[in-house]
Amino acid sequence: MTYLVTGATGSVGRHVVAHLLQAGHRVRALTRDPARAALLPAGVEVVRGDLTRTGTLVPALRGVTGVHLIDAADAAYTPLPNGAEIVEAVRDAGVRRVTLLSGWSPGTLEPAVTGGDLEWTYVQPTEFMANALAWAEQIRTKGVVEEPFGATRTAMVHESDIGAVIAAALTEDGHQGRSYGLTGPELLDVPAKVRILAEAIGREITFTELSVDQLRQRDRAQGVPEEMTEFQIRVFGAVPEGAYQVTPTVEQVTGRPPRTFAQWAAEHADAFR
Repeated sequence: MTYLVTGATGSVGRHVVAHLLQAGHRVRALTRDPARAALLPAGVEVVRGDLTRTGTLVPALRGVTGVHLIDAADAAYTPLPNGAEIVEAVRDAGVRRVTLLSGWSPGTLEPAVTGGDLEWTYVQPTEFMANALAWAEQIRTKGVVEEPFGATRTAMVHESDIGAVIAAALTEDGHQGRSYGLTGPELLDVPAKVRILAEAIGREITFTELSVDQLRQRDRAQGVPEEMTEFQIRVFGAVPEGAYQVTPTVEQVTGRPPRTFAQWAAEHADAFR
């Protein structure tokens, strides 16, 4: 059986690919830029395609048992405008099983996937551990992390754990029609995350808290889309106590505890040195 992974070179997609291969399945990787797919493991069938251009999916879907979809039209996670067309192409190809990784904001793909007769699983991770890579340059050059909302505690989730859940949902029975909220094993505020990174790289890192106005000014200067800045403010600013909770879903689906942020930091320490 062959499984198609869209966004296969992304921070989660490459882990979906790895877990499928580890389980002995054939993998077809869809990417806009096949050159980037050189980083994928040997044995992966790479095909060029673009989720925003539905016609490019048709050849990629031939002979596929299941497909992993992402609701992202670009690097800014703009929701796909052609969700109904994508689902129609999936159905026309005879594919029944689909996983969908949620995007930054609601789009057309999620209702198209969940509103029909596909065997779907909707995966909604909390904050990715890989988001900490946004701090890499300031840590390397200044030994500091400058962020707002320092007291907000979140249960960051490792991208490999997201990939493992998606691979299981694609290849195993019992996950269809389920929405999985995924978290890591612990709630951490920003200073705690900074301390863990400092331990991983073996040097001190200072945390400086930004105001909301300072965040907007910084993001504007860096060319961050305004909607992404406002999304961060909405998700991490002034949240009620207990708004974020650890869920047992990763362990329930994969049979093992989720990875910790300390494990992620050790794996990625070189990016911060």
